[in-house]
Amino acid sequence: QVVESGGGLVQPGGSLRLSCKFSGMILSVFTGSTMDWYRQAPGRQRELVASIGSGRRTNYLDSVKGRFTISLDNVKRTMYLQMNSLEPEDTAVYYCKAGYDRMDYWGQGMQVTVSS
Repeated sequence: QVVESGGGLVQPGGSLRLSCKFSGMILSVFTGSTMDWYRQAPGRQRELVASIGSGRRTNYLDSVKGRFTISLDNVKRTMYLQMNSLEPEDTAVYYCKAGYDRMDYWGQGMQVTVSS
């Protein structure tokens, strides 16, 4: 089971931290997975925002570099996306995903709205 939390409404310049808990996932699968955050804005294709590979190297969409940080807590089996200096253009439904051995485990998606 994959459970996302932390979305909501925030003013421009504000911060949010998204969480994605992979309940029941064994440690070796969690640490061996590629972990991604995606987002999809209305009328646009889903895009990859941030990722951590199995070697724990991070990558970010250019527009979020320096503002967003992806991280993991192996003990809690949880992935995070710290989002700072949020902009209206960050408004979207955000999804988490773990990829392991040709299997993908997706979160249900949560709305992030940046508006004054």
